[in-house]
Amino acid sequence: MPGSFSESRVGRWFAPGRVNLIGEHTDYNDGFVLPLALPLGTTCTAAVRPAGTVRLRSLQAPLDEVAVTMADLGATGWSELPTWAHYPLGVIREFERRGHEVRGVELELDSTVPLGAGLSSSAALSCSVAIALRDLFAPSVPAAEIIDIARTAENVYVGVPTGVLDQSASMLCTAGHVLFLDVRTREYQQIPFDLDRFDLQLLVFDTGSPHHLMDGEYAQRRAECAAAAAELGVPFLRDVTGLADIKRLADPVLRRRARHVITENARVLRVAEELRGGADPRAIGPVLSAGHASLRDDFEVSAPQLDTAVAAALVAGAYGARMVGGGFGGSVIALVDRARAAATAAAVRDAFARRSFDTPRTFAVTPAAGARRIE
Repeated sequence: MPGSFSESRVGRWFAPGRVNLIGEHTDYNDGFVLPLALPLGTTCTAAVRPAGTVRLRSLQAPLDEVAVTMADLGATGWSELPTWAHYPLGVIREFERRGHEVRGVELELDSTVPLGAGLSSSAALSCSVAIALRDLFAPSVPAAEIIDIARTAENVYVGVPTGVLDQSASMLCTAGHVLFLDVRTREYQQIPFDLDRFDLQLLVFDTGSPHHLMDGEYAQRRAECAAAAAELGVPFLRDVTGLADIKRLADPVLRRRARHVITENARVLRVAEELRGGADPRAIGPVLSAGHASLRDDFEVSAPQLDTAVAAALVAGAYGARMVGGGFGGSVIALVDRARAAATAAAVRDAFARRSFDTPRTFAVTPAAGARRIE
């Protein structure tokens, strides 16, 4: 593809990955989430090409260059294409399906989000492509529709039944803030999250245990939540008024799933209220840790690497720690004093070495800006 971006209508767009401060598996239950955008993300270089042609390249998979026609996107045979290509092609197809003409486009993608780390590399990819197509072909498409297009690409064309958390975070987050989002109403608020002011850091431990949302476990959790809501006679578990109600669930598994969602929504509301009131973020540490215990015990989506990282960080003095993302692997966050960050990272590495786990990748994050054009 060298020299292929020579036409006048060319640009570069960036969409970030995310970590969720609190609020896992609440989005598809119509609940509340509290993510922040990462400085890591996907850059999409895009150019308008001759009508009817689509060319794709990923710098992370340079041997998998894809060339298709717009007509191909309405046909079967996607299984023959590399999986990563389903995301941008799904976005293109969804633009077309909604009546936004994409005459032809060439995309080059470059991601800095670790794959399989639970940091929404897929949403960063889809959203970067979606805002590029919007600016090149359909500038009147609002952010809410971009979020829906990106989610539909993942749900329908990739086959992962995610909620709307990841795409909303990638599109709506702002620097220095966490995003409080009511998934049902789509109302949101930017809440300041100034770690520097309190000499704190938010560490991310990429455990090297990749999570796989396409293996059926994620879909199973979603189905269990829907079954619990139906048995309780409500549209979504968000509508359950209190923990006493879940005693009516005969299946103990469904009781545990419902208990996680109900208590996790309460944790989101509590953390949002603390931060909204200007509290020292150290106060939310125990709430983060309680969220991990719930994900581990009630929702059963943790993994040995995640539990090891959480336990080691807490022993090293973290105020709170928990797994992030869909689970079954991925990453852990820990809220620590800046002065203790290096020691905490070392403690987690040592704990992994003792259990013969791969050495985790560790980095500190501050809330970054959402998706945008950069050139």
